[in-house]
Amino acid sequence: MTAQKLSLAKGLNAGMRKAMEDDPKVVLMGEDVGKLGGVFRITEGLQKDFGEDRVIDTPLAEAGIVGTAIGLALRGYRPVVEIQFDGFIYPAFDQIISQVSKMHARSLGHLKLPMVIRVPFGGGIGAVEHHSESNEAYFAHTAGLRTVSCADPADAYWMIQQAIASDDPVMFYEPKRRYHERAEVELDEAAGAPLPLHSARVARPGDDVTVLAYGPMVKTCLDAAAAAHGEGKSLEVIDLRSLSPLDTETIFTSVKKTGRCVVVHEASTFLGMGAELAAQVQRECFYSLEAPVIRVGGYNIPYPPSRYEEDFLPDLDRILDSVDQALSF
Repeated sequence: MTAQKLSLAKGLNAGMRKAMEDDPKVVLMGEDVGKLGGVFRITEGLQKDFGEDRVIDTPLAEAGIVGTAIGLALRGYRPVVEIQFDGFIYPAFDQIISQVSKMHARSLGHLKLPMVIRVPFGGGIGAVEHHSESNEAYFAHTAGLRTVSCADPADAYWMIQQAIASDDPVMFYEPKRRYHERAEVELDEAAGAPLPLHSARVARPGDDVTVLAYGPMVKTCLDAAAAAHGEGKSLEVIDLRSLSPLDTETIFTSVKKTGRCVVVHEASTFLGMGAELAAQVQRECFYSLEAPVIRVGGYNIPYPPSRYEEDFLPDLDRILDSVDQALSF
């Protein structure tokens, strides 16, 4: 049996373990990733098995962590950096935007930075300020970075390996509220080849409305599709998986079939991923659309205290209301 039931967290752990076994140049870095196994225990047991030279506990200094990883990548290593929480990434913002994303172009293609920056993101865990943000649009906007997000244990296992194998820098977003959700994962590539890193997938086929989502919102949208089915509505849920580059072929094919599109993410809708998706869908699917593209997301405010986050985050009702709006035209 090559399939195992794993949580998303264990899928990431197993994927990094496999990458480290296959390539001695893969090293992990971050605050508490070693002896503690990370704040979410994603790297648990890896320092014990691979040693302190390959699973490195760093100081609390994100700019230093990413800057060191840049140097390692230039010397032929494949560093995998953990940012403890999404809102902690900003001290490293200059390194990521000015160096990580630019080095390949600046060197006219002579230098590569094969590195992965892992970012647990999103809300739903009742955390305090700077622990529940969705800042993926900053990096998806930045040329030179690949930006992806897994949504289930199988993608966690395969996508982290694909990201580590990439010769380009990858921002790897992990939906922290889904870490403990479990599913069957096929660990043998020959038994079921994984999707390419930058391909979207049809998570649930449907005919009436296309729902685009990624990361933590994929499960919420699947739950909404199940509820809508009971009311005679057929939603096609697309898990984008890759935010930059986008798999526009899968997106456009679905929207041209359904004629309606709802985009869902936790980040603010103002200049969020939904804005780009809506613009591209409107341009390429104009003559197929029966209704405007509708965006569902967080409000344009700082992330609220945990007691109010359920009012801030998109939920079943808000998604279903938007589906009804799309079907009302």
